[in-house]
Amino acid sequence: MLKLQRPDRVRRRQQKPPPPGPPLRLGLRRGRGRGAGVACVGGRVWAGMHQRYFWCGAALRDAARAVGTRGTDQGQVALGGHFMAEGEGYFAMAEDELAVGAYIPLGGDLSGGDFGGPCLDYCDSPTAHCNVLNWEQVQRLDGILSETIPIHGRGNFPTLELQPSLIVKVVRRRLADKRIGVRDVRLNGSAASHVLHQDSGLGYKDLDLIFCADLRGEEEFQTVKDVVLDCLLDFLPEGVNKEKITPLTLKEAYVQKMVKVCNDSDRWSLISLSNNSGKNVELKFVDSLRRQFEFSVDSFQIKLDSLLLFYECSENPMTETFHPTIIGESVYGDFHEAFDHLCNKIIATRNPEEIRGGGLLKYCNLLVRGFRPASDEIKTLQRYMCSRFFIDFSDIGEQQRKLESYLQNHFVGLEDRKYDYLMTLHEVVNESTVCLMGHERRQTLNLITMLAIRVLADQNVIPNVANVTCYYQPAPYVADANFSNYYIAQVQPVFTCQQQTYSTWLPCN
Repeated sequence: MLKLQRPDRVRRRQQKPPPPGPPLRLGLRRGRGRGAGVACVGGRVWAGMHQRYFWCGAALRDAARAVGTRGTDQGQVALGGHFMAEGEGYFAMAEDELAVGAYIPLGGDLSGGDFGGPCLDYCDSPTAHCNVLNWEQVQRLDGILSETIPIHGRGNFPTLELQPSLIVKVVRRRLADKRIGVRDVRLNGSAASHVLHQDSGLGYKDLDLIFCADLRGEEEFQTVKDVVLDCLLDFLPEGVNKEKITPLTLKEAYVQKMVKVCNDSDRWSLISLSNNSGKNVELKFVDSLRRQFEFSVDSFQIKLDSLLLFYECSENPMTETFHPTIIGESVYGDFHEAFDHLCNKIIATRNPEEIRGGGLLKYCNLLVRGFRPASDEIKTLQRYMCSRFFIDFSDIGEQQRKLESYLQNHFVGLEDRKYDYLMTLHEVVNESTVCLMGHERRQTLNLITMLAIRVLADQNVIPNVANVTCYYQPAPYVADANFSNYYIAQVQPVFTCQQQTYSTWLPCN
C-alpha cells in the first residue's frame, strides 16, 4: 500500500517476474510492519536508519540501476508491485502506519488549496484523524526545525545555539545507545497548529517535541534526564572547559523546569530548556498519556521522522515536487473537524471533565485571542473547568503562583493583553464557579482583580474607575500581636492663659 506525493502521475502496469539479483525493496522498517514495494538494496536498511518512512530519489538511483530495475521516464527508481512512479520522487509508508487511520485531504474553503493532494481509494473514511501536509506546510515545518534558537544560561554561563532538528538527532542517538527505544518523534501544541494554519491567531512560543519512548521504570526516567543534560555539553561554545561541568550544573544553568509523571495511566517526563523571549524548547518523553490535548485547536501532532531522515540522507534540497511525505494527526479524533475549528477560531473539546486545572487558563486565553465556543453548552464546560481548577489549586497561594507563572510564560511580548485576559478570567470564574464557599470565591476574585491592577500599574495605565472594583488590604504591621487599633492621644494646649486675680469687683460699665 502506497501513499504517493504525486498520485496523479502514477499508472498501473502488468505484473512481471522480478529481475535477477538481490531484491530492491525501499522503505523496510524494523518491527512488524513493512512498506509495500520499498526498501534498500538487498533488504538492508539504508544508512542504518530505523525511521518509519524512507524517501527515494537521486540518492537511491544508482543503487536501483545496479540491481537491474527499470527506471522511470525521469530516470528515477521504479516502484515494485502494481505501481510505477513517473514523478521526480516518491515516498512510501508502512502498512501498520496506515492501519491506525485513513487519510483524508482538505481543500476548498478550509485551506484555500490542495491539502495533501487527491485522496486514494483507501482514504474514504469520514472520521480520518490523519492527513498529509502540503508543500506550504512542509516549508513552515522546515523553517521551524531549521531555525537556530538561543538557550540562555543563568549567570555567567554562555548562550547555547540550538537547532531543533539537531537536538532531536543527538538525543535520539544517545537514547538508542542506552537501549531506550524511540518509536517516533512529533511536533506538538501551538507550533504544530502554526504549521498547519499560519493565520490561526494562536501564534506559538514554546517548541514542544514529543519522543514516544519506552519508559518502563525509574531507571529509564533517570537515563532520559542524564542523556538530555549530557547532550547540552555538545552545544557549548568552543573554548569552554567541559571537564568540570557536572549534570547538576547544566540543570541549574539551562533548564527552566523538569516534570516527571509516573502512575497507572500516565508515564512521561518533561525537560524545558529556557529562552529569555519565552520560546522554550520543551523535550517531552512519553510512554503513555491518557489525555493528550485540551481543545481541538491544540490537538495536532506532526510526525517528524520522514523529514529528519530527509535531512540526513538527501543531497538535494526540498522542492515542491521532491519532498518527504509528512503526516499530521489530530488526537482530538477527526482531523477535518479539528482543522475547521482552527481555521474558524472555534473552541471545542471532548470529555471536558478530564481536562486538568490549567485548561481554564487556556480557555480564557483562547477567548482573548478571538476564539468562540462551538455551542451554547459552553456554560457546562466552564463549570467543569472551574471545578477542576479549584481541585488542582485549592490554596490561594497555589492559585496566585499558577496565575503569575501563566502570565509570565504565555504573554511574553503581549503585555497589553494581560489585563483583558485577567478580566476575562474574572468573568468566567464569577459566572461558573459552583464548587466553592462564598468567601473562597470572593478570595479568588479579589486575587484576579489585584493582579489586573498590578498589570495596569506596570504598564502605567490609568484604568476606567467605573469598571474597576478596588479592594483594600490592611498594612502588614496589623498582623503584629502587639498592635492595637486604639491609642490615647496626648493633647498639647495651643496657648496658655495667664490667670489674673482681682481684689475687688470691676465695674460692669
